[in-house]
Amino acid sequence: MPRLHRLVATVAVATALLSSCDGGVTMNQAEGTGGVAPPVERQKPQRDGQEDPKPLTADRQRGSAGVIAAGGGDSPYNYGPTVLVENGRNRMWWCSQLGVAAPAGDDLLYAESTSLTGPFLAPDGSMAQPVLSGSVTGFDGVHTCDPSVIHVGGTYYLYYTGASGDHAHGNAIGVATSTDGIAWQRAHNGQPIIGPAYDTTRDNTYGAGQPAVLHLDGWFYLMFTDTTGKAAGWNGAGQFVLRSKDPLFLSGVQALGDRGFATVSGTNAPRARSVVDAFSADWMWVAALDAFAIAHETESGTSITFWNADFTAQPYAQITVPGPWREGPGLVRTSEGHAPIASDDPCGRVPIDVVRATVDGAAGAPTDLTHFGMDLAGVPGCETKEAAVVLDGFAVPSPERTTDLVVDGKVVRLERRAVTDRLARAVLDHRPSIVDDLPVAARVPAGVQAVRSPDGRTGLLLDGDKLWVVGSDEPAALNSSTVRQTTEAEWNSYTRAGDLTRFRR
Repeated sequence: MPRLHRLVATVAVATALLSSCDGGVTMNQAEGTGGVAPPVERQKPQRDGQEDPKPLTADRQRGSAGVIAAGGGDSPYNYGPTVLVENGRNRMWWCSQLGVAAPAGDDLLYAESTSLTGPFLAPDGSMAQPVLSGSVTGFDGVHTCDPSVIHVGGTYYLYYTGASGDHAHGNAIGVATSTDGIAWQRAHNGQPIIGPAYDTTRDNTYGAGQPAVLHLDGWFYLMFTDTTGKAAGWNGAGQFVLRSKDPLFLSGVQALGDRGFATVSGTNAPRARSVVDAFSADWMWVAALDAFAIAHETESGTSITFWNADFTAQPYAQITVPGPWREGPGLVRTSEGHAPIASDDPCGRVPIDVVRATVDGAAGAPTDLTHFGMDLAGVPGCETKEAAVVLDGFAVPSPERTTDLVVDGKVVRLERRAVTDRLARAVLDHRPSIVDDLPVAARVPAGVQAVRSPDGRTGLLLDGDKLWVVGSDEPAALNSSTVRQTTEAEWNSYTRAGDLTRFRR
């Protein structure tokens, strides 16, 4: 059975071989256990006048006892995962081969679990569900691989590598959309949104692929491999960054260069700057650190390289999630590609969890998806209002002997602790000092009037006409508030002050 091989680079190989969706040669970046030692990504020196990267410490190392997901059947490999944690579910998409495409090629599979230790299963209880396969006639005619998924608004976006055949060169990146993350439709009429730049000629003709996407402040940030990029290494390794407010990158595209982001005419603009010397990387935004975190494989495991918001400095020293690996990592991220927030210490901890292939299976294919993780500890989070976004939805003690619920950079002061317990993500036993700098948006006394909409939503009325939605009658009852039924016209006449229902999971 043919399969789409992955990119490989070791210090012993003079020419890089090709990886995921390259069709022909093999690219595995490096072997994490045994064999020839792989190249080790070095912390890049800071520019003149910039501080040295701050060291980070880690604890709470964890991981699964074994394989957490597989394709089933005679699938020879499983790798390239992307993982979102949503509403208590860990949702994972990855590259495998079930022979469901015509002709047979790489498929994207889906499974989910309430625990990162697995097992991950499809919604119907089977081992995995195929959700995207080759289009037969398009740029991704045979192979779809290297998924990266985010959920923005009501739409899921899946960015992936496509190849037209087993020995295709010049791979490209496509995108598909979905309302549930399972039933996908190709966007942009099935055409790729990013192809190779062909800035230079290298033996590694893999092209563009291995996308990793996140959404931040209205921008879609896309990081990817392009072995034809000018700033790639001798073997084609390198990660390039584009951003746009258009998820298809058809307009308003900016490319990261030596002088920061600049508007370019299209997605194939010269690749002038690489942010990490690696293949098959993943990334996320870490609000507590006010930094991007890029996960990539080095000799001892998955290394995390940090960049500040405008990519002008590396504020923190590289850290590593140790353990064996055979193919690039998938970070466990929130819907928009951000770091999950530690419920017990949102300002001082950052959970770092990855899923990666750990062994070589049939024909040397990477397989055995396994979970590894740890926490960054002693994080200097919540020192600024920007970093304090991690407190959104958390409640803290109030100086007025009430509790303060942080909502969109402001404070809602609640008299009844029972109401706080019902609405908040969690209630902390200490008050981060940054909360003192946040304005008080509202005070909610016990017994304040509550109203119910015709469709059953309940809200608390403050200052006469400001409506804070609390979802159901239960929080109102806990607040000793009388609930009055309203008409649709009356409900719509109130000023929407905020929605306090979105923090409960």
